[in-house]
Amino acid sequence: MFALDRRAGSLGEQLAVALRESIADGRLAAGTRLPASRDLAGELGVSRGVVVGAYEQLLAEGRLTARHGSGTFVGSGSGSGSGSAVPPEAPGPVRPAPVVALRPGIPDLARFPRQAWRRAYEAALRTAADSDLDYGDPAGAPRLRAELAGYLRRVRAARVEAEGLLVTSGAAQALALLAAVLRARGADRIGVEDPGSPAIREHLIAAGLRPVPVPVDADGLDVAALSRGRLPAVLVTPAHQFPTGVVLSPARRTALIAWAVRTGGLIVEDDYDAEFRYDRDPVGCLQGMAPQAVALVGSVSKALAPALRLGWLAGPAGLMAELAVAKSAADNGGPVLEQLALAQLLASGGYDRHLRTVRRLYRGRRDVAVAAVAEHLPAATVTGVAAGMHLLVTLPPGVDDVALAGRAGARGIGALALSTTRVGAAGPPGLVIGYGAMPPDRLRAAVAAIGRLLR
Repeated sequence: MFALDRRAGSLGEQLAVALRESIADGRLAAGTRLPASRDLAGELGVSRGVVVGAYEQLLAEGRLTARHGSGTFVGSGSGSGSGSAVPPEAPGPVRPAPVVALRPGIPDLARFPRQAWRRAYEAALRTAADSDLDYGDPAGAPRLRAELAGYLRRVRAARVEAEGLLVTSGAAQALALLAAVLRARGADRIGVEDPGSPAIREHLIAAGLRPVPVPVDADGLDVAALSRGRLPAVLVTPAHQFPTGVVLSPARRTALIAWAVRTGGLIVEDDYDAEFRYDRDPVGCLQGMAPQAVALVGSVSKALAPALRLGWLAGPAGLMAELAVAKSAADNGGPVLEQLALAQLLASGGYDRHLRTVRRLYRGRRDVAVAAVAEHLPAATVTGVAAGMHLLVTLPPGVDDVALAGRAGARGIGALALSTTRVGAAGPPGLVIGYGAMPPDRLRAAVAAIGRLLR
C-alpha cells in the first residue's frame, strides 16, 4: 500500500505524508475505511506504534475520523476540494500547529528562565576567549563538561569526570551515537522496555537497531526476561519508567548490573526527567553503581526547553574513544556559545534555582490533574504520580484508547494512548497525560473534555 524507507528518517512521518498525499489526490476517497493498525503494521513490516502515530496525527488534522467499534475512515471533508488537504504545489507536507495540551514530556515553555539565560549568555560572551569562537572540541566545551560532571555527581550520584562526558544535541543524538558504536561492534538489536516510548523505539529503528521488547512490571524491567533474550544492550528508564512511572527496584537494579557484567551487555540509562520528584526520596542513577557497564543519557529538554538541543552522554571508559569519533563525524562539535551559557547557568546556581521553582509548579499541577481525573474520569485509575511530568490513567476494559486519543487530538488535546506504548505486552486501555505545560484552569478543562468524550 505504501513504501517506507528506514534510511529516510521517521517511519511514522513517512506514513503520515503518504496517507496525507493519498487523501489529497483522491486515491483515498472520503469515507474509505483504513486497515486496522495491526494489519497495516504487518503489511508494512513496522511496529503498530508507527501506524497508530500516523493515524493519530491525521485524526488531529481532521483528515481521518474514528468510529468506536468500526475503525478509522477518511474524513468527509478531506478530498482534493477540501481546504484541509495539502495543495499540489506545496514543497512538503503541511505541518499543523503542535498539540501541546496534555502531551507528555513537555515542560511549561513560558517558564523558561529568560532573564537568567540572558545573563548567563551575556557572561559567556563577555568571558569567552577568541579561541573559543573557533571550531570547538567535538566532545563539548571543556567548561560545560566540567560543570556537568560536577552537577551529575552532586544531584544524580553519578561517577563521572569531565573527560568521560560528551555534550550532545539532546538525548536524541546521544542515542544515535550509541547506536552507531553498537552497530560498528556488530550489534543489530537492543532491548527496550515494554510498555515504553514509541518515539524512542522509532528513533532506534532509524538509527539502525531493532528494538526487542522486554516486559515491565511493578518492579521495573523484568531482568529474567532480558537474560533470556541474549541481547547486547538494553535501554531503560530506571528513575521513572515511561509510561508507568515505576522505579526500578533495588533487587532489579542489582540483577540488571549483574546481567551486564555477566554478558558484557551495555545498559543505556535514559535519565529523562529524574530532577522532578515530589513524594519520594531522590533515586540515584544506575551509572553511579556501575560506570563500566552503563551509558548515562540526559538533557535539559525537560528542565529548560527542547529548543536548546543540549544533552550529555556519560559512557563507559571502554566506549568513550569510539563515541568521541562518532561525535566528531556527526557534527564536528556543537554550538559553543550555548554550551558556555549553560556552563555559566550551572556555575551561578541559576539552574538549581530554576529547578526548585518549576518543581513546585509541576507538583501543584500534578495535584490538579489527579483531582481532575477523579472528578471527570471517575472509573479511571491514576498511577505514576510521584515524579516526572505525566500521569498514567488506566481506563475501564472495552475503551478504545487509540480512538479516544484521536478524538482528543482533533480537539487539540494531545494525550497519548497507552496501547501505543506496548509492543508485545497485554494490558488495559489508558492514557498517558502530561501536565507540565498547562496552567491549572486549562488542565482541568482538558481533562473534562476527555471525560465528555468518554460519555
